[in-house]
Amino acid sequence: MSLFFAMVGTHSIADQSVEEIIKGRKALFSKNYSTAKRVQSLSSNGDFDKAKKLMIEMSENYITLLGLFPENTQEGYKTESLPLIWQEKEAFNALMQKSSDNMIKLTSVIEESDDILATLREFMWSSCKACHSKYRMPH
Repeated sequence: MSLFFAMVGTHSIADQSVEEIIKGRKALFSKNYSTAKRVQSLSSNGDFDKAKKLMIEMSENYITLLGLFPENTQEGYKTESLPLIWQEKEAFNALMQKSSDNMIKLTSVIEESDDILATLREFMWSSCKACHSKYRMPH
């Protein structure tokens, strides 16, 4: 996975192969999922400073994902993305942007939350669910 991030830094998405883009976006979504689990654990334990750093990282990852769905990456390499992403590109991009924005909002409300799990569900997990239920192949 770190190879993907090194590649993104050295050349543009346009210079990457379809395989690199698909595998890269899958890796980034997977990284966000594992990071979300860490955010939940850290927040539940009151370690908000570490959790906030991870929230910001997730926000940045969503912005990166905006560029990882070019037209030529709809098929192949075990992509789990549904064609609906490209049919509703503006709505999908808006969801990625909202997910990014929600992670930033979460940094400002998590410490004051009376119900941490509900707050995480509202600002973090709901974004995951919205994307998975509409734009990802069922498992």
